[in-house]
Amino acid sequence: MAARPSHDDPAEGLILPGLTDLLRAAADAAQAFVAGALPAVKARISGADGKPDRERADAEQHIVHGFGWYASYAELLREVAGWAIRLDGEGAFGEIEALLAQLLFAEYGAQLRGGVPMNQGEVIRPRELTADAAALDHLHSHAIETLIRTGGTQAVKTAIVGHLADARGRAILEHAGLDDMFDMVRDQFFAFANEKVAPFAHEWHLADELIPMPLVEELGAMGVFGMTIPEEFGGLGMGKTAMCVVSEELSRAWIGVGSLATRSEIAAELILTGGTAEQKAHWLPRIASAELLPTAVFTEPDTGSDLGSLRTRATRDGDVYRVQGNKTWITHAARADVMTLLVRTDPATKDYRGLSMLLAPKPRGSEADPFPADGMSGGEIKVIGYRGMKEYEIGFDDFTVPTANVLGGVEGQGFKQLMATFESARIQTAARAIGVAQAAIDIGLGYALDRRQFGRPIVEFPRIANKLAMMAAELMGVRQLTYFAARRKDEGKRCDLEAGMAKLIAARAAWAAADNALQIHGGNGFACEYVASRLLADARILNIFEGAGEIQAQVIARRLLDEAN
Repeated sequence: MAARPSHDDPAEGLILPGLTDLLRAAADAAQAFVAGALPAVKARISGADGKPDRERADAEQHIVHGFGWYASYAELLREVAGWAIRLDGEGAFGEIEALLAQLLFAEYGAQLRGGVPMNQGEVIRPRELTADAAALDHLHSHAIETLIRTGGTQAVKTAIVGHLADARGRAILEHAGLDDMFDMVRDQFFAFANEKVAPFAHEWHLADELIPMPLVEELGAMGVFGMTIPEEFGGLGMGKTAMCVVSEELSRAWIGVGSLATRSEIAAELILTGGTAEQKAHWLPRIASAELLPTAVFTEPDTGSDLGSLRTRATRDGDVYRVQGNKTWITHAARADVMTLLVRTDPATKDYRGLSMLLAPKPRGSEADPFPADGMSGGEIKVIGYRGMKEYEIGFDDFTVPTANVLGGVEGQGFKQLMATFESARIQTAARAIGVAQAAIDIGLGYALDRRQFGRPIVEFPRIANKLAMMAAELMGVRQLTYFAARRKDEGKRCDLEAGMAKLIAARAAWAAADNALQIHGGNGFACEYVASRLLADARILNIFEGAGEIQAQVIARRLLDEAN
């Protein structure tokens, strides 16, 4: 029988007095350090005019990106402290919430003080950002010191795992900070995913098959592809927070299914923010109903994140554009009915100013014949994870698109239109990362409770329990930061900074959780037949797409440094 760590009252004497005050003070101290370090970082990358210089910033990438990480940590801690204070005011800040918050602040406080891992081999330390004693002193505040010393003890970690064991992981969702409507949406998609996705996902992954079309159609009927499209265009108009909840629960079952709506989300955002009235009326209802499946066709073999150097060109020829060039890493391309296709329409330009976005219809292909269209060819890119939709490289040779299908009816706006989608795309990617991390907790906890070694369940060994406790604490933290970004988006506020921060930390947290889940499985986790092996492969992509971690940290830092002018 499954067991849990034994103790009578898991939280007795463990929750720190005045905890919410400590959390707020520690978050404020982290914010103060970031503000105190900013002048020194800015000075290192600024030219004679006092403004950030690109060449200097490139030469100081370790420092610039590290500043982005410190700022992201500080923002996450602020959101967790705010969440704790809100729950406490409602009388809902219970033992598990308090213990998770303590552990997260203890660990992140120690990292802020000693060094934040940007990945497994790169650590940024506070003295690399600034030598200012007053700034550094903030990381030695009473609140941070107290939380580091007593907030994340072995007893705290053991108690957290006791709560997780009792609820098989659901405890960390009971007070996620959302209202009842979102909880109902979560319960609906949790049940759906457990019945229709989770039992089959690993088989689909191992077979490297496309997600069955009946499942895609069922999700379409549930409104998943029109979740954020306004009701006037046939969508549900539920906003980005609902999108987060749905993406989490579907990705918890399998990231492939949780990512099905990503391309619809991108296409809808492009059309809503940049399309003409006619384009909105024509395309949005069809996307919302899943009558049309879109795919995003942006990346090229030699451009990667440098979209300004894009070379695929579209030349006007009467009432059509003729497209020439190559694209790569195009997800779900064969099944798609329409491409949001980024091209260069002004051959005289060599940067982002000559780019345009085309709404390019194409016939739906199959695995046997992926691109049955004149002027279009391509093939599959085999991948280790993130399967179910397949990745493709595509070649265009006189592929035609009606000139009426340039987004917004005006050339040269493609880069600007694409930038307007990044907030939503990164929020949704953070939500997918949360789903993968939650799945890692689910399977890691389940295995640790059921697997017995040396006469007892392995969850009773501290090194196993500690992994699970930290996985849960980090997951709680990135949830709050992601929901904060989504709420800002739903309120019509700028949130590119918060969305990028959420995506940056959530991607790392998902990878750490998947890696820990596999380690808990031991040798079995390395076997393809175990879900742990799939989660590790799936989690790895999250730090690459929708803004690689390095690019994301740079964007965050540059935004903060630019605002300081």
